[in-house]
Amino acid sequence: MNADLLARFHGVIPAGGVGTRLWPLSRASAPKFLHDLTGSGSTLIRATYDRLVPLAGERIMVVTGRAHRGAVMDQLPELCDENLVLEPEPRDSAAAIGLAAAILYRRDPNIIMGSFAADQVIGPVDIFQKALSEAIHTAATGKIVTIGIHPTHASTAFGYIKAGDLLNVANAPTARAVVEFVEKPDEDTARGYLAGGGFLWNAGMFVAPVGLMLEHLKSNEPDLHAGLMRIAEAWDTDEREAVMNEVWTDLPKIAIDYAVAEPAAAAGDVAVIPGVFNWDDVGDFAAIGRLNKASEDTGVISLGENVRVYSDNATGVVYGDRPRVVALIGIDDVIVVDTADALLVTTKEHAQKVKQTVEKLKASGATDVL
Repeated sequence: MNADLLARFHGVIPAGGVGTRLWPLSRASAPKFLHDLTGSGSTLIRATYDRLVPLAGERIMVVTGRAHRGAVMDQLPELCDENLVLEPEPRDSAAAIGLAAAILYRRDPNIIMGSFAADQVIGPVDIFQKALSEAIHTAATGKIVTIGIHPTHASTAFGYIKAGDLLNVANAPTARAVVEFVEKPDEDTARGYLAGGGFLWNAGMFVAPVGLMLEHLKSNEPDLHAGLMRIAEAWDTDEREAVMNEVWTDLPKIAIDYAVAEPAAAAGDVAVIPGVFNWDDVGDFAAIGRLNKASEDTGVISLGENVRVYSDNATGVVYGDRPRVVALIGIDDVIVVDTADALLVTTKEHAQKVKQTVEKLKASGATDVL
């Protein structure tokens, strides 16, 4: 890659979201990006950061909640204060990614940013980096670029991207125009997308010149844009915290897809690089079952430093954060999550329903375990 172009690239890692379908392992105080869910020895945020280093070096910004400052710094000790953006409270992805764009724009309007969520599992890393290189070259032509994921099944859990014609961008042979972003479909529609081809999963990865990102944000969400620019102007000054506290709470809550990506696609300003790497957003405990190998001794996937599992003719996933035995006998595809103050027992088939349990616990006032 051209050295001058590479020097313009900055990575951004939005690290938000509790991951309620992974409760009680993932909680407000310790969301899923702070956990090692693949047995790799790296937490999800550490792995995300490491994937970006070969292209971004130390030019990486993390946007997360104030409550996670200590944990994030423990995970990423090389992260400097000016590149750690702490949200007083969640305001959705347009505010998080938009603020990163605004801060970077104030530092250098020629920056190309790449935003990648902290809680995704990707491999092989070199294939991802090739796609990212293509995305950077395409963004340099004046496009907002997303990296779409080749669908492996007719999922109803993700939005889709309808890809159009090849763009013939130098050093980006797979770059295509984006016709439109489409919402999460029903099962029949998803099967049609898969059978017809030309559709990719929307993984929320965006690479763009910061000026173009802000231009579309200003057109579609002027109040949000104005507030973010106020914070950005104060960011590298002593007024940072005062202005952040004054402005942040009143910012509109909206996803980056609605605030920028969809209207930009309608204007012809969005391109897509098809990602041929493996990708998983670790949305529930069934995903953990896909991403880890069962023990040859027990036939069960065990997570947690202290977990002790006894298994007799059983399969599933067990997480434990204390040294007591979890015994499984004659049961398949079970999920057991054993923590100090909450115990979850379900099956892979019902893994998506954990979110509903969290919502009911919250409604009942049991916030101490959330």
